[in-house]
Amino acid sequence: MSGTESGWSRGDRAKTAAKLMVGWVALLWLLEVVDVASGHALDSLGIVPREPSQLIDVVPAAFIHFGFAHVAANSVPLLVFGFLAALGGLRRFAAICAVIIVADGLGVWLVAPAHTNTAGASGLIFGLFGFLLVTGFVERKPLGILVGLVIGAIWGTSILLGLAPTQSGVSWQAHLIGLVSGVGTAFWLGRRTAGKTLQVR
Repeated sequence: MSGTESGWSRGDRAKTAAKLMVGWVALLWLLEVVDVASGHALDSLGIVPREPSQLIDVVPAAFIHFGFAHVAANSVPLLVFGFLAALGGLRRFAAICAVIIVADGLGVWLVAPAHTNTAGASGLIFGLFGFLLVTGFVERKPLGILVGLVIGAIWGTSILLGLAPTQSGVSWQAHLIGLVSGVGTAFWLGRRTAGKTLQVR
């Protein structure tokens, strides 16, 4: 945690996290407006599996959607999960998102069905869900455990449905890889902070 963030109150953290995620979701909507206005030119930034030239789209694909209904479906969970994860600090949140987005994108590139084009924030959403679900237990923080239990109770059924391989046009692979990436990130960060004494300077 940076020296600046360590001096923030809970209110400051909440305001910053809220502004960040509102801005993030607004960016997704803006990109979809540009996509529609350009005749869906941005759809080419999705991931076509096992084509070397598509590796460059691993990160952009997390910000591109196929229609306004697609953006709308991802907006609320991204806003909520992102806000909760960002309360732990912006540097930590940036690391969480970077790991999930890259791991999920590479996984999709490796295992998605041939001749498909995968894009959208749902891989990140499933990753943030997985992270929030277990990080409280990993770090042994009661509030984190409570958050994990609450989001599990509210969104658990939807997450399980998103993992089902029976939904046409839905990348269950991206969802599963994102979920596993988020859980793995929670354990990775938990090990990094375990046994360390935090000091403010």
